[in-house]
Amino acid sequence: MLEFRDGLIDSGDGAVLVEAMRVEMRELYDGLNLDGPNMPKAGPAEMNPPAGAFLVGYLDHAPVCCGGLKRLDQEACEIKRMFVAPQARRRGVARALLAAIEHRARELGYTVARLDTGPKQPHARALYEAQGYRSIESFNGNPLEGLFFGEKPL
Repeated sequence: MLEFRDGLIDSGDGAVLVEAMRVEMRELYDGLNLDGPNMPKAGPAEMNPPAGAFLVGYLDHAPVCCGGLKRLDQEACEIKRMFVAPQARRRGVARALLAAIEHRARELGYTVARLDTGPKQPHARALYEAQGYRSIESFNGNPLEGLFFGEKPL
């Protein structure tokens, strides 16, 4: 059974999963630094309460996924750092993680969720579109080319 707990992006299981995501993104996008100066910010300052949140998902007591949200404005949040460990993929974990993050966003009073994903992650884009995200213009200044920017009313 998949269980979600509040976590931290910079320590514990959350930090381990985020580092695995960073490694995967560097390999996928030729050295991409998610924390580079031109990238949208998504660290502890942005993804902690009261305006943000970070969740870690556990399957059979093992950490297998993470993701969070940060405030864009009073109504909109941005979903960031979604990651599912390879051994947990193709089991509905990403869909459950996205639903848990959206639920937390509603609890925090957001009415709109936005996100982005890269051109080398068609599975992520397909998930987001299947869950109701519609293509929008760039909203976060992410310099990576070919991104899908999505938005969904909560």
